[in-house]
Amino acid sequence: QVQLVESGGGLVQAGESLRLSCAASARDFQYYIMGWFRQAPGKEREPVAALGWSGFDKRYADPVKGRFTISRDNAKKMVYLQMNSLKPEDTAVYFCAASDGMVLVTDEGKYHFWGQGTQVTVSS
Repeated sequence: QVQLVESGGGLVQAGESLRLSCAASARDFQYYIMGWFRQAPGKEREPVAALGWSGFDKRYADPVKGRFTISRDNAKKMVYLQMNSLKPEDTAVYFCAASDGMVLVTDEGKYHFWGQGTQVTVSS
């Protein structure tokens, strides 16, 4: 069982930055693929970024490439999402998720453990 708790959301202006954090409680955290997803009002949840075990294999959704960076600290059992040059269209609830699969994927159906989400609001 994995429990995930996100933090770091808030209200910022366009162009500013935020760093989201996700604290995990899992004995073998280093073997979980980690992902960030987001859900904007009235829209379906969508993948943002995913990260493999070692922290080197990464995937990003096209809308955030070059602006967001996903990282992890296995010793601290933490996952981060650094978000730069934020845009109003980045406004959403951001979720941290964990997958015990073997392949780095962004399909949310492959992620079995989810946090409660943290709100990010970007004003124009």
